[in-house]
Amino acid sequence: MKPNAEFERLDAEAKRQANWKRWGPYLAERQWGTVREDYSPDGACWDYFPHEHARSRAYRWGEDGLLGMTDRQCRLCFGLALWNEQDSILKERLFGLTGPQGNHGEDVKELYYYLDATPTHSYMKALYKYPQAAYPYAQLVEQAGKSGKTGELEITDTGVFDDSRYFDVFAEYAKDSPNDVLIRITIHNRGPVAAPLHVLPMVWYRNTWFWGCRHEGCTIKPRITPQDSALLCEHDSLGRFRFQFAGEQPPLLFTDNETNSKLLFDVDNYTPYVTDAFQRYVIDEEHSAVNPKQIGTRVAGHYRFELGAGEQVALEMRLFPENEQPNRHFADVFSERIAEADAFHDRVTPAGHDPEQRHVARQAYAGLLWTKQFYHYVVKDWLDGDPNTPPPPEPRKQGRNKDWQFLFNRDVLSMPDTWEYPWPAAWDTAFHMIPFSRIDPEFAKDQLRLFLREWYMHPNGQIPAYEFALGDVNPPVHAWACWRVYKMTAPRGRRDNVFLARCFQKLLLNFTWWVNRKDAEGNNVFAGGFLGLDNIGVFDRSQPLPTGGTLDQADGTAWMAFYCNTMMSMAIELARDGDWAYEDMASKFFEHFIAIADAMNTLGGTGLWDEQDGFYYDRIVTDGQSIPLRIRSLVGLIPLIAVEVLEQELIDSLRGFAKRTQWFMDNREDLARHITHMELGVHDHYLLAIPSKDRLQRVLRYMLDENEFLSPFGLRSLSKYHEQHPFELHMDNQVYRVAYTPGESDTDMFGGNSNWRGPVWFPINFLIVEALERYHHFYGDQFKVECPTGSGNLMTLQQVAHELATRLTRLFLPSASEGRPCHGDDPRYTDDPDFRDLVLFYEYFHGDTGRGLGASHQTGWTALATRLLEKIAR
Repeated sequence: MKPNAEFERLDAEAKRQANWKRWGPYLAERQWGTVREDYSPDGACWDYFPHEHARSRAYRWGEDGLLGMTDRQCRLCFGLALWNEQDSILKERLFGLTGPQGNHGEDVKELYYYLDATPTHSYMKALYKYPQAAYPYAQLVEQAGKSGKTGELEITDTGVFDDSRYFDVFAEYAKDSPNDVLIRITIHNRGPVAAPLHVLPMVWYRNTWFWGCRHEGCTIKPRITPQDSALLCEHDSLGRFRFQFAGEQPPLLFTDNETNSKLLFDVDNYTPYVTDAFQRYVIDEEHSAVNPKQIGTRVAGHYRFELGAGEQVALEMRLFPENEQPNRHFADVFSERIAEADAFHDRVTPAGHDPEQRHVARQAYAGLLWTKQFYHYVVKDWLDGDPNTPPPPEPRKQGRNKDWQFLFNRDVLSMPDTWEYPWPAAWDTAFHMIPFSRIDPEFAKDQLRLFLREWYMHPNGQIPAYEFALGDVNPPVHAWACWRVYKMTAPRGRRDNVFLARCFQKLLLNFTWWVNRKDAEGNNVFAGGFLGLDNIGVFDRSQPLPTGGTLDQADGTAWMAFYCNTMMSMAIELARDGDWAYEDMASKFFEHFIAIADAMNTLGGTGLWDEQDGFYYDRIVTDGQSIPLRIRSLVGLIPLIAVEVLEQELIDSLRGFAKRTQWFMDNREDLARHITHMELGVHDHYLLAIPSKDRLQRVLRYMLDENEFLSPFGLRSLSKYHEQHPFELHMDNQVYRVAYTPGESDTDMFGGNSNWRGPVWFPINFLIVEALERYHHFYGDQFKVECPTGSGNLMTLQQVAHELATRLTRLFLPSASEGRPCHGDDPRYTDDPDFRDLVLFYEYFHGDTGRGLGASHQTGWTALATRLLEKIAR
């Protein structure tokens, strides 16, 4: 195969021969309003550190910026500030609504797009659209509203982008060597008339010196000073770097990355030059705000342009070690890196893709790579406070995350969305790593392994969920991700059994935690809480039931069956190298799966299966009664994913496993009678699945019905049946109600911070697509179902999987006459050449129209579209 420069860089990085990933897009999009910056007594992080404070306050645990980059420990940062001579503040960071203000939680109100990237960040490109009118901060907050019927006011609804009166700001990065980073900022006036613009490229150091904290690379205050028409940046652990402006050097502004305590808290400042100095200098014309001695920890060049209609300007800068003199021209480096990025994406993108599919895949990978972020959160230090600051309020020590004081996060991590979810989420990460394994296998494996390390994983075996509540319960998909990444990376000729074994051993602890904590009655029926599905149910499943009693969860139980199957497959794979202990573990998980499948189908007579409807439901168990919650939702489809196919040849090669399996079938007739859970297939395969063939067909009738689950863009999270027939539960003089809601949430459950009552969600859709492929592998072409239901069109399950993948990828692909469904009916994305090729990868999608909803840059799990594009290209 022809050598590929980016793969060679990845190989050098993996072998520690070169530190190509030292610099990257690791700067957060939002650090304000996060849990780790919250030192309030009541955990009100949005109130404690609001957007209004961000420009005047030094962060404790990270940094944020606009279209920026930093090193992998977030010591020296680069970002942009912009001013259109209309705004009241500099545009230094992205703005959005806080959790209490937003309709679905935090909600960014900006237009920005990740356009390109390579895994080593040897080349990156992003775009920010900056209005020429005053940014409507107050209007967006005042009209935030909570109405799920009318939707929420978006930035494009305010009129500030009308008539193309905005600037396109492109940020590009190219590396000539691991530490030589070239920066090109290109700005276009898209409007019909001339408009002014101030551009402030900034370099600054994260403040690690003020707090007296023990875990930073530097407690000695660094400094930035002018030297030979450049800036000399000196840091105790990072070393000495030069930052150079190409062409004529702009006026330089110097200050320190220190809080303006006088402004915010009426306390004397530690230094006269504080972090909001550029805002005061440029907008308020307070020239004394910057340091005339030209020394500081935060420095900006100040450009002002009057750009005519259609005019553009380009700025070039370079960051490189002091002892290295760059000798290659900007144009040559950028041209070479762009060509290498093209070659890399040509290699990872299937040849069967048409130009639009390739375009979508490339932007999906770009978003995946741009949302890597330096994440720092040491819970014990966060709870105790820092030596040089007043102690935090005592109530904090009994509040959020108090049981996770061993947790020590200081890594570059894959974020769900670096503005709306700028913190790691365990089950999101699992899905992220599937597309990541295609472009950077070692990073994918490292991320999965990291969550299982002792400074992440709880001693009791729980995997940390996410920053707001580390102890919450996410679906147990980590084992599946490890197994899938292992298999996806094996064709490269590196079957990494060490990775698989290390993950398997720690996952045993996590599995045990699930069994001990979430199977309250010991009957193999699980109640795991909300399990990531947030408000899909009739009430908050992570809280005690308002009706009393307990909840047996169809999805919770199915997730555990899925977990068993995956662990069994991993153990079988590891046993192939002759380690009999793994054969024992494979037998254990085989038996455990059968027990769960039996409980799911027969406990108490019918388990969680409803024979009347032909569907799986949650059940409330109270006062000796078992009451099915007849809501047709993903809760009843998730049992389909717990399916595994075993090859007879493989079973025969593991004599111990084969012998114990046969003993089980011969001596546990109470379980073995469920022969459909392990029945001989047409190609000497064995099937382990929750539904029998008949029950699978009955569930699929609902799933593939366009009046129920099947939308033009994938599977809805709640059946459309409930639009006209809402589910109601009457208990104790209360009415609990669920209705189909295809778009914005109309409930405040979970703070309105998600909506699983109708929209299409990528992760579950993806798991169902893969499950259908496994069912087809077992049942073969003889098993066909109507798709769509009632159409008379019979398909194999492989064809059904292909149809679902096609519908899901249709979200991002333009039709002949219309734009991309993910952009809704905004004509800009259809008619405007400066919008038409931009793609956003949303958190979830309208169940009827496909319009993108929720977090607008959740490329993490929505980048699964790249894998689905591969499936339909075959």
